[in-house]
Amino acid sequence: MAFGAIIIGDEILSGRRTDKHLSKLVALLGARGLKLAWARYVGDERARLVDTLRQSFATGDVVFSFGGIGATPDDRTRQSAAAALGVELALHPQAEEIMREKFGSEITEHRLRMGVFPRGSEIIPNPYNQIPGFSINNHFFVPGFPVMAWPMAEWVLDTRFRQLHHVDDYVEAAITVWDAYEGKLIDLMEAITTDYPDATLFSLPTVVEASGDRRSIELGMKGPRASVASAMTRIKTEVGARGYAWQDKD
Repeated sequence: MAFGAIIIGDEILSGRRTDKHLSKLVALLGARGLKLAWARYVGDERARLVDTLRQSFATGDVVFSFGGIGATPDDRTRQSAAAALGVELALHPQAEEIMREKFGSEITEHRLRMGVFPRGSEIIPNPYNQIPGFSINNHFFVPGFPVMAWPMAEWVLDTRFRQLHHVDDYVEAAITVWDAYEGKLIDLMEAITTDYPDATLFSLPTVVEASGDRRSIELGMKGPRASVASAMTRIKTEVGARGYAWQDKD
C-alpha cells in the first residue's frame, strides 16, 4: 500500500510560509516502518485542486492532504474533494454534534460550515480544538496548522493502519565518506548494486562550493535488513581499504 501527500496553499507556493508537513509526515511514517511514495504541492485554485484530487483518488493510494479545510473563501479543499468525487457536500452529523457541544450558544452558520464534508466522509478527531477533519476514499484531510495536523495524522496511522506498522522488511543505513569524489567510488557502487539486487544503493555528495562544508559523500543502502547489513559491511570495508575515513550516519 503506497502513501502519498498533498500539501495545499498559495502561501506555500509564494514563499510566505515554509512547508513543514512533508518532513514531518516522512518521520511519522518512518517511525512506524512505513515510507512515503510521492508528494505534490498545489495552490488554492479550485480547478487545479480538483484535477489534482481527481488524479489522486484514482491511484487507490493512502493520501494525507494538508490545508484548505477551513471556512474562509480561500479554503477550497472540501469543495474540491467533493467535485473530484462527483458527490455533494453535506453537514456531517457527528461534526455538527461536536461543534454544537464546543460552541454552545455561540454556534453560527459560519462555524458549522467547517463540518460540511463530501457525502460519505468520516471524521478525523482534532485533539487541539476539536474541529474535525475528514476522510474519504483513503484520503485524509487535515488542517494546515501543524499543531492540529500532525496529531491528527498520527491518529490516522495508529487507528486505521496499525496493521501495516513494521510489516515490510525495510531499513535504511548510510555512512559519511570524507574527502571523497563519487567518480572514485562508482565501480564499488556498481558492484554493490549488482550483488544486492533486492536492495537499493544511494549516494548523496556534498557540493562544497555551495555549502562551504568539508567534501563528503553520504553512501548507503535501503531495503531488506539482512541485505542492507551485508552490503554496508562490504561498503565500509572497501571504503576503508581505499584510504577514506568514514563514520556511521545517524
